[in-house]
Amino acid sequence: MPTTGPVVDPAALPLERKVSLLSGRDFWSTAPLADAGIPSLVLTDGPHGIRRQDVAAADHLGFHASWPSTCFPPAVAVASSWDPEVAARVGAAIGREARALGVHVVLGPGLNIKRSPLCGRNFEYYSEDPLLSGVLGAAHVRGLQAQGVGVSVKHFAVHNQETDRMRVSAEVDERTLREIYLPAFERVVTEARPVMVMTAYNRVNGVPMSQHHRLLADVLRGEWGFEGVVVSDWGGVYDRVAALVAGLDLQMPGPSDANDAKVEQAVRDGKLAEAVVDTGVRRVAALARSLATSDAVAGTAGIPEEEHHALARELAAEGVVLLKNGADVLPLRVNSRIAVIGEVAARPLYQGGGSSRINATRADSALEAMRDVGESVRHARGFTTDDACGDGDDVSVELLGEAVGIAADSDVAVVFVAGNGDTEGRDRETLDLPAEQIELIRAVAAAAPRTVVVVSGGGVVSLEGWHDDVDAIVEGWLLGQGGGHAISDVLFGVVNPSGHLAETIPLRLQDTPAYTNFPGEAGHVRYGEGVMVGYRHYGTVERAVRYPFGHGLSYTTFATTGMTVEATGDDTATARVTVTNTGDRAGRHVVQAYVATTAGPVRRPARELRAFAKVSLAPGETRVVELALERRAFAYYDVENSRWTVAAGEYRIQIGESAARIVAERSVTLPGDASTKELSLDSSFGEWLGHPVLGPLLRETMAAGMSEERRRASELNSDMIHHVVSVPVRQLLNFPGIELAEQDLVRMLESTR
Repeated sequence: MPTTGPVVDPAALPLERKVSLLSGRDFWSTAPLADAGIPSLVLTDGPHGIRRQDVAAADHLGFHASWPSTCFPPAVAVASSWDPEVAARVGAAIGREARALGVHVVLGPGLNIKRSPLCGRNFEYYSEDPLLSGVLGAAHVRGLQAQGVGVSVKHFAVHNQETDRMRVSAEVDERTLREIYLPAFERVVTEARPVMVMTAYNRVNGVPMSQHHRLLADVLRGEWGFEGVVVSDWGGVYDRVAALVAGLDLQMPGPSDANDAKVEQAVRDGKLAEAVVDTGVRRVAALARSLATSDAVAGTAGIPEEEHHALARELAAEGVVLLKNGADVLPLRVNSRIAVIGEVAARPLYQGGGSSRINATRADSALEAMRDVGESVRHARGFTTDDACGDGDDVSVELLGEAVGIAADSDVAVVFVAGNGDTEGRDRETLDLPAEQIELIRAVAAAAPRTVVVVSGGGVVSLEGWHDDVDAIVEGWLLGQGGGHAISDVLFGVVNPSGHLAETIPLRLQDTPAYTNFPGEAGHVRYGEGVMVGYRHYGTVERAVRYPFGHGLSYTTFATTGMTVEATGDDTATARVTVTNTGDRAGRHVVQAYVATTAGPVRRPARELRAFAKVSLAPGETRVVELALERRAFAYYDVENSRWTVAAGEYRIQIGESAARIVAERSVTLPGDASTKELSLDSSFGEWLGHPVLGPLLRETMAAGMSEERRRASELNSDMIHHVVSVPVRQLLNFPGIELAEQDLVRMLESTR
C-alpha cells in the first residue's frame, strides 16, 4: 500500500535507516520508510501461479499452506507449446491474480537451461535451448508486467541442478556461458525489462552468484543495461558487503540485523563507499514507489476463478505432445469401449514440489473428464505403493489383474503413468518409470486390442522397455489444474495436438551430454560438454535418440515448400517457407529454422535453433512464413576478443520438423566481420598468413631471403606450411633457413597500425 509521507531522496537518510531498506522486513515483504515516502512491497513465488502465504506460516519450499490461486501450466508445458502467446497469457493471468492477492513482485519465471534431464526442478524451466527459453520467458514477463505487477526472473545464473545447490561451483568456460546459459536472461532483460533479477544459490567458477561482480555489475548491468533491483534467492547471501559491492541490492528474507550491522561498520571503517549503499537504496526505493498500488486486496475475492480455470485448461492443451500414433488409434472414438488405467488418471499429478507449489482452486482429473465425453469408460488403478491396504505384493497382483481384465474387454486401453517426483531440493536418480508401472504397461498392451500411454511428469522419462509394445504415446507433462480436461480434449480430438518437445527424449541416460559430469563432486560440477547441450550434442555426435528436440505429431498433416533465403546484410538474412495444411483438420504447425555452419575457428554444433514460428491453418490453407535471422543467429562468442563474431563463410538455413528431421535447406554466404584482431610477435605463423596485410608482407619478405633453389623447393612442398602454422612468429627467428630478423617483423606490424 502506498505511504502518505513526503517523498525524499533515500540517500539523504541516516546510514542505519538507509541500510534497513537493503534487507526484507519479514519473509515476504520489503522494509518501508513511511516518513520518506517508501512503501513496503510484497514478493511471492509465482512461476505458474501465486503462492501467497500468511507471514506466520511463511516458507520458501512449499511446506506450509498458501492462499488459493490458479495453478497454470508450468514452464515444462508452456515450452512444449512453442507459442509466445501462450506464455504471455499465462503471465498476464498470474499478474491479475497477483494484484488481487496484494502481491507486487512475482518471483518467476525460471530461465535456467535444462542441462540434464535429471534436474529435479526442470518442470519450472522451459527448455534445453536458450532461444526458445528466452522468447517464451520474455513473452511471460511482458504479459505479467502489463498488469502493473513486477517480475523477478530467476535463477541468475548457471543454476542447473538441485544437488548441493547452496554451495556447488559450476565450472563453465566463457563461450559456453555466453552461448548457452546467459542468452535467455539476456533476451528477457533487454527486451522485456523485468524490474528484478534473482541471483542463484550456486557459485560460478568459484564465486557465489550473490557476489559475482563480473556477472552482476559488468554483464547484467553494464552490457545488458539492467536498471532494476537485484535480489538474493532466499538465504542466498554469503558475504553481504561483497554482495552489495557486486550489485546485489536486496537481501531476502529479512530482517537481517547482523548483515545490516556489517554493512554499516564497513562504511564507517572506510572499507565500503557510502555511495554504493546509496545506489542500492535508490533502486529499492524507486521500485517500491513505482509498484505499490492502492487497489490490491488481501483476499481471493478478486480472482476470476471460473475464467482462469477455463484459461488454464485451454493453455494446458497447447503443451500436450503427441509422440506416437500408430494405426491412428487417436483420437479416441466417443462410442468406443475405453479402459482408463492408472491412479494418476483419477488423482492428477499436475505440479511439482517446492516453492512453486500452488494451493489450486481446483484440479481436474482426466478420468472424470473422459467420462463426460466417452459413452463407455471404465477405470482400474493398476497398481499401488500404499502398504496400508494390506500386503503390498498381494495388492499389486490384484490391481494388475483387474487392469488386465478391463483392458482385454475394451476397444482401447489408456494407461496413465507418472515419473518419479519432481521437486525443488532434489534431483532425480533415474529416467526410468517405476518398475510397477512398466509392468502394468506391458501387461495391458498384451491384453488390449489397442493401447495408449499418457505420461505425466516434470521432465522426460525413458520410454524404453515398453515403447514398441504400445500404439500411441502422449506426453502430458505437468499441466496445471486444468490438465485433466486438457488431456481428455486431446485424446478425443476436441483439440488437435500441436505441442512439440522442448527437450530431447534420449534412449539412455548414459547418452545425455552431461552424464559423466552431473551433478559433480567435491563441491564442483564441471560443464565439460561445453556448448554441446541437448540436441546440439546428439546431432553433432550423431547419437540416436528416442524422440528429438522439436518433435510433435498432429491429427492433420503439413507440407513445407518453396523455401527461399535472402541475405539482408553482412550478418543477417531472412528465410521464407510456404506451409500448407494437407489434412482434413484444422491444426497448428511449428516452423523451426536451424542454422548449420563450419565457418570460423571454433567447433560449431551440427545445427542450432535460430528462429521459429507457430501458425494456425485450416484444412487446405496455405501461408507464407517469414523468419528473420538476426546477427546472433550466425554468431559465436569470440573469447579472445570478448565479443560476438560472425565469421565469413557459408551458412545453411534448415527448416526442420525437429532437430533431427530437416525438410528444406538453402545456403547463404555472408562476408561476416572484418578481422580486427591485433597481432603481435607471439601470434602464430598461420594468424599472420591469414591477415589481409601482414600475410602478403610476410610471404614477400620470407621469399626475398630465400635462394632460388630453396624457393622452388618450398613451393613444391605443400605440406611444409602445416608444420609451422601454429608456431609463434617470434619463434620462426630460431629456425635455420628462415632469413628473418626481429626488426623485419616489428616493421611489418607497425605498417598495419
